Amino acid sequence: DAVCEQAAKKQLDYKAFLAQALEAEWQGRYQRGIEARLRLARFPWLKTLDQFDFDFQPSLDRRQVRELAGMSFVERAHNVIVLGPPGVGKTHLAIALGVKAVEAGYSVLFLTLENLMIRLTKAFNENRLERSLQQLVYPKVLIIDEIGYLPLSNLEASLFFRLVVRRYERASLIITSNKSFLEWGETFNDPVLATAIL
Repeated sequence: DAVCEQAAKKQLDYKAFLAQALEAEWQGRYQRGIEARLRLARFPWLKTLDQFDFDFQPSLDRRQVRELAGMSFVERAHNVIVLGPPGVGKTHLAIALGVKAVEAGYSVLFLTLENLMIRLTKAFNENRLERSLQQLVYPKVLIIDEIGYLPLSNLEASLFFRLVVRRYERASLIITSNKSFLEWGETFNDPVLATAIL
């Protein structure tokens, strides 16, 4: 109705009216798509790169973050690992990149490592692991937050490895961790498995 009113006031010809109507429809669909993908992503909160305080983290390479925000890593199915001590903004960066991916039209899912392990362990115990892994391979970007806070059991480490293998060169992972790569052997309860995951 608003487009029709505006067209009548401006006395648009049919071609201009049609272009305006199609533009309004496209904008509406685009916005609804973003809103739906944001809901499906299950972010604990919404954060953007504009909200990130780069002055608080001067060691962070802004150029590299801008490059990641361009989403070429998603197109190439590459992974991003954000390492650092608690409280430096790792989760903020991961969510902000996830929001950028949603805006670019990609499907995204956010899970803490704890929630991921609960989901996979339950699926394993109920003989639904294949289906659960397929569901976790589907999102173009899977964000796994908080690796390293709790050590994984042998089963959990194995399940995590299976997920990484399924997604390898198919879809991107964004992982946040408070542990250095050298400490991942402790987290995964197996240095060889940790090396394979890396």
